[in-house]
Amino acid sequence: MENLERPISISTSEQGVRTIILDRPDRLNAVNDALARALPEALDAASADDAVRVVVITGAGRGFCAGLDLKEPAGIPARSRAERLDPLLWVGKWVQSVTRCEKPVIAAVNGVAAGAGLGLALACDLRILATSARLSPGYVKIGLSPDAGMSWFLPRLIGLGRAMELLLSAREVDAIEAQRIGLASLVVPDEQLASQTMEFAASLARASPTALALTRRALLMGMDATLDQQLAREVEFVRICAASPEFAEAVQEFRNRPRSG
Repeated sequence: MENLERPISISTSEQGVRTIILDRPDRLNAVNDALARALPEALDAASADDAVRVVVITGAGRGFCAGLDLKEPAGIPARSRAERLDPLLWVGKWVQSVTRCEKPVIAAVNGVAAGAGLGLALACDLRILATSARLSPGYVKIGLSPDAGMSWFLPRLIGLGRAMELLLSAREVDAIEAQRIGLASLVVPDEQLASQTMEFAASLARASPTALALTRRALLMGMDATLDQQLAREVEFVRICAASPEFAEAVQEFRNRPRSG
């Protein structure tokens, strides 16, 4: 029986990798009200926790996230005046919670990622796909236009033409095509998804958290900046990094290296 009070499971490794598991496997981790509220809370907590260096989001069971649970929908219709007047609703807040996180966020996509579940994966900084993964932007098949940031992230990742074709046709994309067109950072065998994702995340976690956060922020903010704005921002961020203890330690380590010859 599904545990309605715990729609996600959370663990943190010794290396500082926080794993957030969407935990409604009997519904392919489709989004109900409890899950819609739990994920942003978990991401905000990870962002604020200095012990966390990298965040991984994945799904329990056979799928990553099948999108909105049509049998138990999240926040439709909105129940309060505040919800009715909120222009983002839960689905916008899902994406915002990823993009405002100060840690790199990796989607480990197992099985299907559809609708808002695909939007969640696209909002993440990196996507590692199992070979069985299937990406399904199926909105038009049920008479809906895209949400969860799909119309923003998809053309930026793969170009307007490809994004238009995928969203209008609503066809499914397998893991191999996803990697070929730029939607997957890495494709791994199903049985290695958890271990290879953790290995990759742990390698990121060894880097300076200040540098990771500001590199991520620079890339996201640069999407809508002019070149001059971004050049100024880069100088600002480099100054912050240069004042960090991690940079001082790296410089000292470099100076202490034995010289060859």
